[in-house]
Amino acid sequence: MNRLAGVTSPYLLQHAENPVDWWPWGAEAFEEARRRDVPVLLSVGYSACHWCHVMAHESFEDPVTAEVLNEHFVSVKVDREERPDVDAVYMEAVQAATGQGGWPMTVFLTPDAEPFYFGTYFPPEPRHGMPSFRQILEGVRSAWADRRDEVGEVAGRIVADLAGRSLSAPLSGAASRQPGPEELHAALMGLTREFDAVRGGFGGAPKFPPSMVLEFLLRHHARTGSEGALQMVQATCEAMARGGVYDQLGGGFARYSVDASWIVPHFEKMLYDNALLCRTYAHLWRATGSDLARRVALETADFMVRELRTEQGGFSSALDADSDDGTGSGRHAEGAYYVWRPEQLRAVLGERDAGLAAHYFGVTDEGTFEEGASVLQLPDTDGLFDAERLASIKERLLAARTERPRPGRDDKIVAAWNGLAIAALAETGAYFDRPDLVQAATDAADLLVRVHMDGQGRLHRTSRDGVAGANAGVLEDYADVAEGFLALASVTGEGVWVDFAGLLLDTVLIRFASEDGSLYDTADDAETLIRRPQDPTDNAAPSGWTAAAGALLSYAAMTGSGPHRDAAERALTVVTALAGRAPRFIGWGLAVAEAALDGPREVAVVGPDGDPATRTLHRAALLGTAPGAVVALGQPGAPEVPLLMDRPLVDGRPAAYVCRNFTCERPTTDPGELTARLTP
Repeated sequence: MNRLAGVTSPYLLQHAENPVDWWPWGAEAFEEARRRDVPVLLSVGYSACHWCHVMAHESFEDPVTAEVLNEHFVSVKVDREERPDVDAVYMEAVQAATGQGGWPMTVFLTPDAEPFYFGTYFPPEPRHGMPSFRQILEGVRSAWADRRDEVGEVAGRIVADLAGRSLSAPLSGAASRQPGPEELHAALMGLTREFDAVRGGFGGAPKFPPSMVLEFLLRHHARTGSEGALQMVQATCEAMARGGVYDQLGGGFARYSVDASWIVPHFEKMLYDNALLCRTYAHLWRATGSDLARRVALETADFMVRELRTEQGGFSSALDADSDDGTGSGRHAEGAYYVWRPEQLRAVLGERDAGLAAHYFGVTDEGTFEEGASVLQLPDTDGLFDAERLASIKERLLAARTERPRPGRDDKIVAAWNGLAIAALAETGAYFDRPDLVQAATDAADLLVRVHMDGQGRLHRTSRDGVAGANAGVLEDYADVAEGFLALASVTGEGVWVDFAGLLLDTVLIRFASEDGSLYDTADDAETLIRRPQDPTDNAAPSGWTAAAGALLSYAAMTGSGPHRDAAERALTVVTALAGRAPRFIGWGLAVAEAALDGPREVAVVGPDGDPATRTLHRAALLGTAPGAVVALGQPGAPEVPLLMDRPLVDGRPAAYVCRNFTCERPTTDPGELTARLTP
């Protein structure tokens, strides 16, 4: 029976024709396991995951392996992007048991959903010290049949250990207060020790774009003037932008680099990475005027709109790492769409321009990737080549590349990631006078309101083809969408987005917060799992906990709401505990803490709509570098945004009011003076 045929997840649909009798996650699967008295195989992945595809081809498409699974297990497939709560709970168990994690995630459960054996990718044959997947299946089947008491004891210990990891107990000591200058300085020192001064970034291979940490460093520089903080941002952003992790032809970033020098990426392109990095580069340009930062911000924004936007106006989740290798064999290969060989350059460009392109992009006979292929890079050769000729070369290569078989696209809409994209596109469009990008952000926001939100301020996690999925939104959805709506309100002056953000954040306070101020990843009325997930640390995107703290803080500044400010401050206490110990994994919390230390500053720009003086003041406000400053735009006394109340024009002219910590400076009509007030 094909139980995956009617689902909305593209990842699950990829497995719908497998010989494995897959079940989607749900009570029915566990009831079936209980009825048959067999364990559950939980397989978690996502559509752009290279090794998920490999294991699917090697094992889940294999009739012999499928026969074993169908006879001795109930097999459950989960898209981690649709069910991040399920993924988080069992990934925590995998990491605790094995010391590492990743996808595909392979977990064996009792019919009560308690885990007892873990792993990630398993090969079809024993390899590199790893047992084969069929050996694993036989071992688990044997243990279930012959050592059931031992299995139950292991599962019980694991569940008890997970339950003991809750952060909901009241915080005490140093962690019971907000982070102050000392904690943020300690975080800076910790990041400095881990910074790769030669290649940029933090730590060694594999290297992930540290978007949230970079935002903290930019805000720390703005507040303190720390040149070291700014230098780490500049070096990392330049290294990523010149490396193979950035698509030198089409724009946009791959998920991560497999090496420490940003040369060879893991080629999947995720919406959240590109939204976060687009905003980071735009903020770097705002702070420094860097031409490279401006170019990368705009190219990344254009990539998102061109490659990920759906007919409904939202943004797809990802592009696959793999695509048809173009040989006619039907074989899929990682990076096939993006890499080049010297002979391919010659076929497109001719001998003379191919030589220049090879030099400019670092394409060699030996190659930097597999089988003599090279990932395009951008060595530091600025000014050495004719710009017009290079533009022609890039245009021809990009046109030729579009003729290759394209990577697959996961076209489901994830609310949280669209919230990140809305913020990035709105701000990038405003900074660089690109109203089309602001419109794209508005269209995505409209889709989230129409399809993902209900009338009670509740969110659906995903949609596809304009139809909401069945899964409830988690904390990061509420927080990131609220963040996106608030950014859009600042750019457009449309107060309705503040209202929508307030609805979502009220739900956060009612459904996700505990009395001590800690936040859960799932609502109090969500499906009950073996543990209610709760994690304040960043992963590939800001944690729901710290993203909520940031949105609550901004909303409070916009509206003057004391309860939202109090909730933000309580949520930030976790940053105090983690700032010095794990700054790389609490970057967004550190960035929000910088905003809280600075106020954040509240800027009300009042003036007639369309007046050039109003627009000039508004632009100056948006380009201010004060950490986390909020901007409201509108007519004097506009009721939608309390920050605009009691803010008259000055001598009939548009004016800007800057307030901080319940104190307001005299209004100004001078954009230069406003810029100075918003530059710490």
